[in-house]
Amino acid sequence: MTTAADLRGDGGLHGWLAIDKPAGMTSARVVAQLKRATGAKTGHAGTLDPLATGVLPLALGEATKTVRFAAASQKRYRFTVRWGIARDTDDRDGAVIAESPVRPEPAEIEAVLPRFTGTLLQRPPAYSALKIAGRRAYALARAGRLPEMTERRVEIAELRLIGLPDHDRAEFEAVVGEGTYIRSLARDLAAALGTLGHVAELRRLAVGRFTEKQAISLETALSLGHSLAASGHLLPIETVLDDIPALALTASEAARLRQGQAVSPQDESERERLSRIDEGAIVGARFDRLLIALARIEDGRLRPVRIINR
Repeated sequence: MTTAADLRGDGGLHGWLAIDKPAGMTSARVVAQLKRATGAKTGHAGTLDPLATGVLPLALGEATKTVRFAAASQKRYRFTVRWGIARDTDDRDGAVIAESPVRPEPAEIEAVLPRFTGTLLQRPPAYSALKIAGRRAYALARAGRLPEMTERRVEIAELRLIGLPDHDRAEFEAVVGEGTYIRSLARDLAAALGTLGHVAELRRLAVGRFTEKQAISLETALSLGHSLAASGHLLPIETVLDDIPALALTASEAARLRQGQAVSPQDESERERLSRIDEGAIVGARFDRLLIALARIEDGRLRPVRIINR
């Protein structure tokens, strides 16, 4: 007979951790350091530029199978635009490529903000991790072959002017969808105001349900290492799945699903819930309240997509 214990796996380090990324470090380096400290497979949801600080959600162990759900979440940023100077990277780390004496007035800034909310086309920075013909755009740019970046559709749910430290700088907060570049937003804001600009400061305040309040320093995480699970900082794998439906299975159904078989819940209430979910939707299959798989709805049954082993 299959029991809950049979389905719980190895009990390793599995879950989500919110790191407050320090400035001057790549997201990849943060991942590498934590992987070395814990020995767990590690991934991240949403790259932060080296100059940026703030919330960087890290997935450990089986949580790496749910990274795409976190990456697709809305993100909140606070950033400062420096007017009058364009840099090749669109942030303060790049080389100066042009200057302008124009400095926008507060009323002008407020007036242009509605043009940058909603769905719009945005051209990503040349210095980005996007792939062009199989190579990273930043690698081409550094090699002197500036790539031609294609505009793509992005969502900006909110954009607010929150401060004016001086005539050269303006501070903003933005809530954006997946794939939105704050560096591009700063560059385009400046252009709309008849000047040039780049990101001087950038901090990510939230990624979906991950917030600054949950974030711990990288130093703290590294010092905890294998003790993260007992520290209270490691969040459940399910943290990023709150927005997708969950269906409860019996022990035998869960076992078959984990063996790669499509299953249909025998419980009447679960079948009723299944009938209301769209064909092709991804759901969380659970047994004894534990996530055991991500599954796709096909022909009224659950077909496994990713098995969660822990």
